[in-house]
Amino acid sequence: MLKYQDIDTTLRALAEPTRRAIVERLSTGPATVSDLAAPFDMSFAAVVQHLQVLEGSGLIRSEKVGRVRTCRLEPAGLAPLADWVAQRRAFMEQRFDRLGALLNETDPPAPADES
Repeated sequence: MLKYQDIDTTLRALAEPTRRAIVERLSTGPATVSDLAAPFDMSFAAVVQHLQVLEGSGLIRSEKVGRVRTCRLEPAGLAPLADWVAQRRAFMEQRFDRLGALLNETDPPAPADES
């Protein structure tokens, strides 16, 4: 069986709407934990837990300078999931191409236009 642990971890992290919103916000650039927590109606500690899940999945990374922790997207974090989706897409496109070819073979010839 193939190992899908990285994909499973990424999907679990992105399954939660708050974490998707955080990833969306970080797609515009780095942000402090305080900035990330501001729009959410939850405790600061709850936001930190969401950030820990995202960091544990490899989707973001953070660094602390003094008392300020700044988070940023980790571009390679989505790579395993993107590769998995691309492989499935290629497989399905091949199947659709074969179906199209089969349908073209079985279509009756179009009548000649007699204008």
